[in-house]
Amino acid sequence: MITTPRTTRHRLAVGTMAAVTAVLLVGCTAGADAPGSGGQAATRPASETPTDPTAVAGPAPVAPTTGTAGVTVAADAEPTDVATDLAAPWSVVRLDTGSSFVSLRDTGTVLELLADGSTREAGTIDGVVHEGEGGLLGLAVLPGSPSYLYAYATTSDDNRVVRAPITGEAGSYGLGEQEAVITGIPKASNHDGGRIAFGPDGLLYVTTGDANQRPNAQDRGSLGGKILRATPVGGVPDDNPTAGSLVYTLGHRNPQGIAWDATGAAWAAEFGQNTYDELNALEAGANYGWPEVEGRGEVEGFSNPVLQWSTDEASPSGLTAVGTTLYLAGLGGEKLFEIQAAPGSEAQPVELFTGSASLGRIRDVLPGPDGTLWLVTNNTDGRGAPAADDDRIVSVPLTPLP
Repeated sequence: MITTPRTTRHRLAVGTMAAVTAVLLVGCTAGADAPGSGGQAATRPASETPTDPTAVAGPAPVAPTTGTAGVTVAADAEPTDVATDLAAPWSVVRLDTGSSFVSLRDTGTVLELLADGSTREAGTIDGVVHEGEGGLLGLAVLPGSPSYLYAYATTSDDNRVVRAPITGEAGSYGLGEQEAVITGIPKASNHDGGRIAFGPDGLLYVTTGDANQRPNAQDRGSLGGKILRATPVGGVPDDNPTAGSLVYTLGHRNPQGIAWDATGAAWAAEFGQNTYDELNALEAGANYGWPEVEGRGEVEGFSNPVLQWSTDEASPSGLTAVGTTLYLAGLGGEKLFEIQAAPGSEAQPVELFTGSASLGRIRDVLPGPDGTLWLVTNNTDGRGAPAADDDRIVSVPLTPLP
């Protein structure tokens, strides 16, 4: 059993809304010539400054759980279907209107999932090219007027983050004209990373893979093999670890999960090569070792993971937190990991939905409504064995820890 590090250096400050608003109104364009890719940043014109997101009530992501207590999946929990017959879903973001957005990796389609479980096409992300693990990957939502849907997409030239204004209302959402936020992230048929999320500081975090080029992960001038931190318009925050660079952490092989628990601590899940998958506690500027170290190496200058698994046990993708409990989606391992991560606790993963109860490959996991957890299967992605009605989003009940 491993004691979870809980020093304040692992925590991201939860800024006030005024501070977040100030960040949103400052930025520079991060494209192929962005900081971190060896070029110069261009200042975003005032006409492109986004509207203050606190000003208008547009669709917003469901707020994270604010309580600090842990939860657990009930021992007798039975998954129930939320949506079925999905084609290679990758990411889901729930909205405060009761609808959700779902990304379909291979087609670049964004579905609107309605509260009754039905789906409809909300739009398509332009320029998506599916090859291997690439395509339309992570989604995130920034509230405001207009609200924006952010997407991580593989194109013919790169991986990039784009955004489009959300139009319409629940039941008839659409996507407006798309614009680039961050471009020039290395792409390949594998190791594309792809998870995006807004942190409690109001900034955009992006997990990127090494694009099957190992040196990218240690190259501070490359956007590959990193976790990036940007303003919502793609600029470099003033307090990033390296001035002028989007790089927040480095030394990653293929991270596909990022989450913040109720204490503000940041976590990331990462695919290993042949030896160890990782759960890492994120620290600004830290180097997580790839390709010099895989798993725990006790090597000076590199941060060890909090937990590690053999690569056939986990292959972790999505990651979420409910209170101080982490849930990690086991893709290749075809299981869900529940990890109690309260300050001072010992992090010991519990394996759920194994054996005859397995749902197959689990790509994403997120808090559902009314004390539930949603799991997104990925059995139609070319590597799984689809069952009837796959792929699915299923719901399981959570219960507070005693």
